[in-house]
Amino acid sequence: MQIFNEIIKKINIISTTNYNLLSLLLESTFIFIFYGILRKLIHHIIYKKMEGRKEYFINHTLQILLNILECLSFIIIWNNFIKNLMTLISVISAAMTIALRELILNFFCGLYINIKKPFKVEDRIEIDGIKGDVTNIFALSFEIVEVSANDLHGQSTGIIVTFPSSIVLTKPIKNITKGFKYIWDEIIIKIDLKGDLQKNKKEIYKIINNNEIIKNIPPKMKNQINYINSTNRIYYNKFDPVIYTRIVDNYIELTVRYLMHPKKARYVESEIWNKIYKSYKDNKINLYIK
Repeated sequence: MQIFNEIIKKINIISTTNYNLLSLLLESTFIFIFYGILRKLIHHIIYKKMEGRKEYFINHTLQILLNILECLSFIIIWNNFIKNLMTLISVISAAMTIALRELILNFFCGLYINIKKPFKVEDRIEIDGIKGDVTNIFALSFEIVEVSANDLHGQSTGIIVTFPSSIVLTKPIKNITKGFKYIWDEIIIKIDLKGDLQKNKKEIYKIINNNEIIKNIPPKMKNQINYINSTNRIYYNKFDPVIYTRIVDNYIELTVRYLMHPKKARYVESEIWNKIYKSYKDNKINLYIK
């Protein structure tokens, strides 16, 4: 402590800065460096001891805790100085007032997101026309990795989008994976009118029901529905794939509807079309070719 005071006195001699203010600045610098080293150390220890999702969530939680402790440390040492500035704060310009308002609003909205959890890390959401997977939730903002919006499932574009937390009050949030993580996916298959409808549907059912990913989802979906019914009024009475039939002009339109995880939908759809094409080449399905 004596050495610290001596350093302040020597700096004060060559500077016109107020002694008390100089002391606060040096203490703040020390706190900033201390917590910076502590963050690096914790991250290094967790990286060495853990891996995968557990590493991310523990590191993320500890970093939030350190941020809170760091803020409290700054508040404690600057407390008296801040009190003396209250009069000055009352006459701050309108622009500064708006900036502070947004900061405070984002802070409380961040608390709302962490407590009420309208979405969480790894959820796929759509907000303000942008769809993506949530990667980080901070005190004042959150980040998503954008996915293409040209279809229901989409694939990652690699672009990280940052939203202020206050956007949850002004924009509707579409959470694609909240409650239960599966969606109804559909593909349309055009069948020749001259073909055997029942034979074609039987072959398509066989392709859909033999897909390893699709056939394991209905039991999982039933378990999730039973769990979420205790808090949400959500009902489904059919979980297995279904084919709807419609005659359009000179062909039969078959709409295949099945449950799917949104992040796997594009892969599964590609697998289905590969099998349908093979069945077509083997004369098991009469596709309508214009």
